[in-house]
Amino acid sequence: EVNGIALDLGVSSMQIDQAERGFSFKRNGPLDMRMGSEGLSASDVINQASESELADIFYYYGEEKAARAIAKAIVADRKKTPITQTLQLAEIIRSVLGGKKQKTDPATRSFQGLRIHINQEFESIERGLKAAESMLAPSGRLVVVTFHSLEDRLVKRYYHSRCGRLGEQSRHMPLRQVADEASHFFLPKPEKRMASNDEVESNPRARSATMRMMQREGATMS
Repeated sequence: EVNGIALDLGVSSMQIDQAERGFSFKRNGPLDMRMGSEGLSASDVINQASESELADIFYYYGEEKAARAIAKAIVADRKKTPITQTLQLAEIIRSVLGGKKQKTDPATRSFQGLRIHINQEFESIERGLKAAESMLAPSGRLVVVTFHSLEDRLVKRYYHSRCGRLGEQSRHMPLRQVADEASHFFLPKPEKRMASNDEVESNPRARSATMRMMQREGATMS
């Protein structure tokens, strides 16, 4: 048993910044996106999945409102030539969303959705939360840092389920392990915390970070 566990769900900056890993929509490289070396690559999915499957990936995992239009454009383009490079895919997405000025690149959400799907990230989060919870000693704390709304929503719902506050379940991570198991957890206040302005200034990638904490009941920790 341990007194505290911290899970940082952020993608490795080193992986993102290496064009050859295939995560970046700013640097050209092979369309891979696998954290490891097993399973289908992003190129496999982009060139083999149906239009409806691609639309679901972009919509549910990337929260991309133009998911159907993007999927349709990808299917039309891959009939001409296989889509194997990151910038090749990024340009297709940008052509659908137009040249309007945005705070983030138009390809951001679709690339996020594809990466999550390729690496089964939500399933990994569920396994990680359950494993971490099982190791906590009385008064032990589980701290999780997320970097986008879907991750944060999954963690929030999991925490609430373990603290007897289960509401609507997630379509991505149905909570099979719920309050009837009486794990005796509570949520310390504040329920979530964001990076300070000073931290964001020194580390811009922290701007989207959200930290949540859950504590097992027991003697008060010092």
